[in-house]
Amino acid sequence: MIRINLLATAKPKKAKKSRLFTMPQLTRDGPSPWYVALAITVAVGAGLYLYHHKLQSTHEKLQTSIHEATTSIASMNKVKQAYLERQKEYDAFKRRFDIIDQLRASQASPVPLLASVSETVDKTDGVWLLNMKDDGASVSLNGIALGPTNVANLMTNLRTSGYFKNVQLHEAVEEDTQKLQTFSFSLVCEKTKA
Repeated sequence: MIRINLLATAKPKKAKKSRLFTMPQLTRDGPSPWYVALAITVAVGAGLYLYHHKLQSTHEKLQTSIHEATTSIASMNKVKQAYLERQKEYDAFKRRFDIIDQLRASQASPVPLLASVSETVDKTDGVWLLNMKDDGASVSLNGIALGPTNVANLMTNLRTSGYFKNVQLHEAVEEDTQKLQTFSFSLVCEKTKA
């Protein structure tokens, strides 16, 4: 005979063992953990792909910038080289022009000196110059005069010309030639501007 108990009687409960940690129970209520793991893996992979793509595009931009900078540096080096060549040419021409200007200045300096001496000798009667030597800071004059007064007048006229600041008689010698009494003289004149 079969007995059916329509009244449900509770079975006696077994005592639970106490555990320090208990494992969580997986329920079948949500998505499968495999699908969640797959979704996380796909999301991380997509993120890594996008990050790699961003780094790659940044790398390409930097490479392009480096290439452009290298090209620019090369063209600037050509310009710099051309500038340095032009600067050398300019310096060479400047040296030449400076030399030419210096030579012109050197040529011009005897002109005022000769003009001043010539004018002074013309103002003085009875004086003839035999030679003149320019020593830079001073001028030596050698000549003949009819008398000592003429030599003194020449010295005074040289001082008042403004070109000489100190005129000294170096030597004066009396000579008798062809019944004419003359004086040979030597003067040293210090220039106001060397």
